Amino acid sequence: MASTEPEHEHREDEEAPAGEDEDTGAQVAPIIKLEEVAVSTGEEDEDSILDLKAKLYRFDKDGNQWKERGAGTLKLLKHKESGKVSLVMRQSKTLKICANHLVLPTMSVQEHAGNDKSCVWHATDFADGELKDELFCIRFASVENCKTFMEMFQEVAESQESKEENKDATVAADALEKLSFEGKKTEENAGEEGPAVTKNEETKTDTDKKGEKPAPST
Repeated sequence: MASTEPEHEHREDEEAPAGEDEDTGAQVAPIIKLEEVAVSTGEEDEDSILDLKAKLYRFDKDGNQWKERGAGTLKLLKHKESGKVSLVMRQSKTLKICANHLVLPTMSVQEHAGNDKSCVWHATDFADGELKDELFCIRFASVENCKTFMEMFQEVAESQESKEENKDATVAADALEKLSFEGKKTEENAGEEGPAVTKNEETKTDTDKKGEKPAPST
């Protein structure tokens, strides 16, 4: 009678679960090499002087209602060289810009009627790639944040006004200095040219005298 043991052992070998993959030490190079790309935010030359979470609205004149622009981070950014301050706000998830304008001396911010966590202001905004006159309303999570924003906004606007006045004064002083210098130069040129003309006239007079014929004697 033939034994069935070898066949039984063979089945057990086939049904045995496979063991864990062994580490052979082989290294596989990636098919595509990804290079590190520097991402520019456009804020590299600016310092953040205010950073707050908020929700922004703009007033729709056609619909006569407030429309949400987005919720995210509002920043006041001061340029390292020019000293100009811009207001920039990005949506939290998409980082899309929903407000982007300079804080000018002519701007003022006011508390929104009926809500001490909100305030409003007018601005010429560039968030959509073109200049637009907008009426913005922003709402913060707390009254403290709203007050902080209003105080900083007003402080920046006033400081920009001082810079504009200093700039105008400097331009006026340079213009006066240039005018004074040109006037002095004109006077010096006039002083130099005067004697030269007199000398020429004297030379011409002497020549004329030499060329004159003596009067006939009577």
